[in-house]
Amino acid sequence: MFIDSHCHLNYPEFSERMPAVLESMAQAKVTHALCIGVDIPNFYQIKNLINTYDHLYGSVGVHPDFENTPEPTEEYLIEEAKHPKIIAIGETGLDYFQIEKKISSNLEWQRERFRIHIRSAIATGKPLIIHVREAADDTLRILQEEGAEKAGGVIHCFTESFDFAKQAMDLGFYISFSGIVTFKNAKALQETCRQLPLDRILIETDSPFLAPNPYRGKVNEPAWVAHVGAFVADLRNISVEALGEATSNNFYRCFNLTKNQSSLATPMMV
Repeated sequence: MFIDSHCHLNYPEFSERMPAVLESMAQAKVTHALCIGVDIPNFYQIKNLINTYDHLYGSVGVHPDFENTPEPTEEYLIEEAKHPKIIAIGETGLDYFQIEKKISSNLEWQRERFRIHIRSAIATGKPLIIHVREAADDTLRILQEEGAEKAGGVIHCFTESFDFAKQAMDLGFYISFSGIVTFKNAKALQETCRQLPLDRILIETDSPFLAPNPYRGKVNEPAWVAHVGAFVADLRNISVEALGEATSNNFYRCFNLTKNQSSLATPMMV
């Protein structure tokens, strides 16, 4: 019924409990999950996961807020994206949060890294996974300058305005909601979620971070995307089943998958 469009299952929080995490996914009717690449040194962990478990997909990229890490090249990203279960380029984007604490405060290195990911996505025909934090204007500007509409993708863990969402959708992007949308103080975000076209939204956990209510503050996991889905369904006054079907179909379209492809990747009870 549900797909977790953004999680980090290679993080240490899951290393000793992967069988239980995957069993919880199956029990919650979460059929697939997309494991997100954030750096080069640990990318092998993503590949190990997607090679081991049929119902997990992966992406390749270097997170915009990782400073002391090897820089990706277009050649590297294009080569790694040849793997049939690497279905996206990213996590990429811009993060200007607490800019005064960053090593290079002009952040041109972030913007250049972002451009490399966009060019690689266009070259591979695979969509982008975009992270944006306190950098809305520059994010949209660079997406437009680089012709990111040729790749499309998703704005993950969305917390921006309705106007930002509209401009991103005009560029061919989907909007993904995390557990943040369930928080009591997220009224503006909830209103944006209510107004967006149903055929342009995804749901995610960003696990192990941002657990939804009623688990806020705990280690998040893909099974709990079901709580995000149920909350969004209530916001939009539709059934949970309809929300699950719509967001799953959106996932297949966003990441250029067919239902036949995805049906080959069934949840594993381990």
